[in-house]
Amino acid sequence: MTDVIIVGGGAAGCFAAVHAARFGKSVLLFEKNEKLGRKLRITGKGRCNVTNNSSSDEHMKNIPVNPRFMYSSFASFDAECTMSFFEELGVPLKTERGNRVFPVSDNANDIADALAKEMKKLGVKVINRRVTKILTENGAVCGVKAGGEQYPSAAVLIACGGKSYPATGSTGDGYMLAEALGHTVTELKPSLVPLTSPDKFCAEMMGLSLRNVTVDLMDGKKCIYSEMGEMLFTHFGVSGPLVLSASSHIRDMAPDRYRLIIDLKPALSPEQLDARIQRDFAENLNRDFQNGIRKLLPAKLIPVAVRLSGIAPEQKINGITKEQRRKFGELIKAFPVRISGFRPIDEAIITSGGISAKEIDPGTMESKLVSGLYFAGEVIDVDAYTGGFNLQIAFSTAYTAAVNM
Repeated sequence: MTDVIIVGGGAAGCFAAVHAARFGKSVLLFEKNEKLGRKLRITGKGRCNVTNNSSSDEHMKNIPVNPRFMYSSFASFDAECTMSFFEELGVPLKTERGNRVFPVSDNANDIADALAKEMKKLGVKVINRRVTKILTENGAVCGVKAGGEQYPSAAVLIACGGKSYPATGSTGDGYMLAEALGHTVTELKPSLVPLTSPDKFCAEMMGLSLRNVTVDLMDGKKCIYSEMGEMLFTHFGVSGPLVLSASSHIRDMAPDRYRLIIDLKPALSPEQLDARIQRDFAENLNRDFQNGIRKLLPAKLIPVAVRLSGIAPEQKINGITKEQRRKFGELIKAFPVRISGFRPIDEAIITSGGISAKEIDPGTMESKLVSGLYFAGEVIDVDAYTGGFNLQIAFSTAYTAAVNM
């Protein structure tokens, strides 16, 4: 008989295993992959944005779905606790723009390996098998079934992630296990995911990466997200850090509802940009318009910008009117991309939706339906914007579950 069984060896599962073992419990962790923390190892482009170095109030503001559910967990274990935990395990951390916290090494493996090493030191037993059923008796957990065998325990934690990145093992097992015990799984949607566009020029500019641009996500006439950074044009639409962040602000995708407005020159005011365009024009007075703006925009963007400007490509620059120049400047400061949908959930960084937060006690992470059943991490219907907030949700819920198991 094991004190605690954990299903899933990702961020939440490993974190809970360490703390349950530190509280003196015998811990058995099931992970169907051969290596622990597969998804953790590739987060943040392989750098691992561990948490966000900000207050719990700030974390709550960055959780659009069920933020109040996290109140107790953050009170028990916040970003400061997470940072201390990893530094004590020998992983020095640094804080970057937007209070994002990374290992100094910029290597996500250091985070995953530190957890695995601590688990081993504490005697956590890892079995590389898939759990197919959670066993119950009289409304209480009594163990799990894996590989045709039964493993008895009075406490089971489901921490096997969502449905995003299925190659890392996140194939929705947690939802299936919970549903079999009567839990509700809310609608699953991709979040932090590339976006599709009906604008054919995106495919024309496929592979073009824009740096130091500002992207505004518009919901009708209202701006619901604005950030400066990087984005990328693809064969289906747009991707890159800015786009992934913007996607998490889209709640109900509908035709013609959302669009991105890109400021290609955010460092310049409209007046400064106009002065810059006039300088470029003055140097190229006798050239065609399409050839006179090569210093202003990336090569792949020029044919598209020319088309959208309404100025004929062969128009001589000395014949361009002040009004045409003004409109061209406006296009550079507000380049529009229509949004039509999300890419598939298996391309998403996280899953929005999951086991209903209403059926979980936020103070303990225990199921309100089945005694001894606990949840942690992405499998719960709570998700946040980018910036380390989602991993902090995983760590805080895992700690709360470990304390109470």
